Amino acid sequence: MLVYPSSMPVSNRALQVLADALRHRRTVLGSRWRRLTAGEQALLVLAHLNKGETYTALAGGFGVGTTTVFRYVHEGIDVLAALAPTLDEALDVARRKAFVILDGTLLAIDRVGMGSGYDRAFYSGKHKRHGVNVQVLADPSGRLVWASPALPGARHDMGAACEHGLIDALNDTGIHVVADTAYQGGGSAIRVPQRRRRLDPDTGRYRQLSRAQKQVNAAHARQRGPGERANAQLKSWQVLRKIRSCPRRATTLVQAVMVLIQTA
Repeated sequence: MLVYPSSMPVSNRALQVLADALRHRRTVLGSRWRRLTAGEQALLVLAHLNKGETYTALAGGFGVGTTTVFRYVHEGIDVLAALAPTLDEALDVARRKAFVILDGTLLAIDRVGMGSGYDRAFYSGKHKRHGVNVQVLADPSGRLVWASPALPGARHDMGAACEHGLIDALNDTGIHVVADTAYQGGGSAIRVPQRRRRLDPDTGRYRQLSRAQKQVNAAHARQRGPGERANAQLKSWQVLRKIRSCPRRATTLVQAVMVLIQTA
């Protein structure tokens, strides 16, 4: 088996945060000996999350068994997810921003197969594939503020945001929110673009937006654009480009990656 040095675009701070959290966990558990140090385990977990390295590849590179890699990766992900900010903590951060950007993203997933009914719940008609729906809050610069627990991909963005209590929380706190038309009717705090409305249901003709309305929409789009950066940050981690674990594990993966992004 060949072993080669490699690199990944992850900050030293992210490695240190995970290593410290693993050391604390080992102290709490009273672990006396492990095959890898906390720092080596942290590096192993980051290689899996960021580069999508398989358990077999990691086992060969770190000189441990695949079962040990499986345990170490799951332990590291759980430790990171426990550090993820709650919605209330994210709202405290959002209050200090001029506004936040709300958007939904679909994370592709390939392990569903628990009956046709279960399958359909994860199929997104919009994206034409199976996945999980994640609601994302970003600041005006596109930095990730919060990512929601994962819901089946068939859920509409507005329905998913309501289920998380996000819409009510944003309106109650009075935080200014910029979002797309999927969040139409979300309340006074949520600004969405102007929509064309049908003039005649029989002909299906639409009224054209006025010049002023188009200018408002263009300004709105410029504000909302950086929100795509937060979605891209999540998907820059290989493990979230196509989730290959059980769908029930998706929330933990998202929370773990969110912590690493925010520590960068």
